[in-house]
Amino acid sequence: MPFKGRLVAGDPTELPPAVAMSLSITSSVTFTYREELTHDDYHVPLIVSALDPANLVGAPLGDIGVTAFASLSISDGDRILGDYTAKEHVSKSYNMYSQPTHKEVDDAARAAVRNRIDQKLYSDEARLADAVASAGKSPNPSVGQ
Repeated sequence: MPFKGRLVAGDPTELPPAVAMSLSITSSVTFTYREELTHDDYHVPLIVSALDPANLVGAPLGDIGVTAFASLSISDGDRILGDYTAKEHVSKSYNMYSQPTHKEVDDAARAAVRNRIDQKLYSDEARLADAVASAGKSPNPSVGQ
């Protein structure tokens, strides 16, 4: 991003890359970042999977799913310069021979939602740069006083 900001809420190790690269403890611009994960696992009922010969050749027995929601606010004092949200869902199937861990799916969902926030920031980069440049300037400067 074309400016630096200070993180006031959120974990600095869990930020979208564009925000992480723009951190400065001395900036008046502040970042507030939050992520939430929800899980939705699906399992084929045991009676069905026990009787299905397709399971022997690796048919899916279920899915591990994670939805990640993230929000990022960029402010300068009381003025909000940008407010971004993103939601991404990641799911991975498993069978009797291989199963992803919940951490793998969580990490993939976090990466996807952070990438989406980054995309939104980069597409709004010019407007944000202008907003930061004009932050702190009076909208109607007095002339001759």
